[in-house]
Amino acid sequence: MKHHDIELPFGKICQAPQKSPKKVVLLVFALLLLTIIPLYYPSISQSLFVSETVNSNPLVPSSSSSSQDHLNDHVHEEDDLPSVTSNLKCDIFTGEWVPNPEAPYYTNKTCWAIHEHQNCMKYGRPDTEFMKWRWKPDGCELPIFNPAQFLELLRGKSLAFVGDSVGRNQMQSLICLLSRVEYPIDVSITPDPTQKFIRWKYMSYNFTMATFWTPHLIKSKAATYTNGPTKTGLFELYLDEFDEAWTTQVEEFDYIILSAGHWFFRSMVYYENQKISGCHYCLLDNVPDVGIFYGYRKAFRSAFKAINSLQNYKGITYVRTFAPSHFENGLWNQGGNCLRTMPFRSNETQLEGANLELYMIQIEEFRNAVKEGRKKGLKYRLLDTTQASLLRPDGHPSRYGHWPHENVTLYNDCVHWCLPGPIDTWSDFLLEMLKMEGMRSAEEKKLMMSKDRRLN
Repeated sequence: MKHHDIELPFGKICQAPQKSPKKVVLLVFALLLLTIIPLYYPSISQSLFVSETVNSNPLVPSSSSSSQDHLNDHVHEEDDLPSVTSNLKCDIFTGEWVPNPEAPYYTNKTCWAIHEHQNCMKYGRPDTEFMKWRWKPDGCELPIFNPAQFLELLRGKSLAFVGDSVGRNQMQSLICLLSRVEYPIDVSITPDPTQKFIRWKYMSYNFTMATFWTPHLIKSKAATYTNGPTKTGLFELYLDEFDEAWTTQVEEFDYIILSAGHWFFRSMVYYENQKISGCHYCLLDNVPDVGIFYGYRKAFRSAFKAINSLQNYKGITYVRTFAPSHFENGLWNQGGNCLRTMPFRSNETQLEGANLELYMIQIEEFRNAVKEGRKKGLKYRLLDTTQASLLRPDGHPSRYGHWPHENVTLYNDCVHWCLPGPIDTWSDFLLEMLKMEGMRSAEEKKLMMSKDRRLN
């Protein structure tokens, strides 16, 4: 019997010999069912693809091959996923700011932990709308921070903030959010009025929180022989040496939040193997300028190496991603300022230039740390605050960190965050990730078991 070709949108198929009328009717009926059911019950068809849901991060350009490799990693290695929510599928870090008339949840009068330079309302900031927003992820909800839930979840635990003054800014925000339930007491080993190395304890919950000042994450110091070409200091960074001010102290902690960024824009001289290997804008004779990114990558690599080399550390390390500054009409030391009073929409700005490169370096080094840490049973998580922070040019102190008549030398601050302010949302992210850690760990264990079975 002769066969006939039938042309369809996806190509040609070969028509089989004719069937009896009864069989043809049954075949048509079956095809109709397969066509109609997904229209009325779309979850049936979607469930077939749910295991390959990819985190569509708008910060990472989709056109580059390296970015596509990252997306493929998201598909095939669930333990490298940067974000987790109640269903382990929604990316809580991609979204928009939406109005929240119920905010703020504390004030500069109810919380004593606000640093003077971030106490914007005390020093006369005239607008208040910057405090009345919340983060709305695309495709799901991010619960507002619940202080009682957080303290109960971390009962008997400890949390260390390791980084620069933005990390301290985050810790002070958390203290203020928790103040609705309890204030901590200072249990620092030695008194520190600068609050660069300080420990707080919530007695009712046996929960300890600490901050460790390390602006470059590695051993570094200010040069004494020059003030640098910008006259704002020159720093010597020992790229292959640990900063023992924190690496010798964090082994006992259950959670570490690691962050760094803005100090790397200063002039720096790099040392490796105890010899000068290059610099970033140092203008020193016979010292090659290898740029900011070289030092930034090496610093994170050494910091991760330090954590992975700790003998007794069994905790979880959260890498808090770079939060861009918002200087406009000039650099930080050249009259730049941040006077906006509303958030950006996601289609009104994008991560680019140096900010994008710093973010990508963090992502790449984070992935390497995950793989190395896994060999020792250590866990890393990505606390990706970059997009949410990028969209908040209105959240900085600007000139409202001191009285106008004070005789002080301070630049407009478009790096740190007013309290209350957008940085409070970082605790929303943190609590959601902590709540989902058990589910995440179970998924990782399941994945590892699956890999083991394939190897065997």
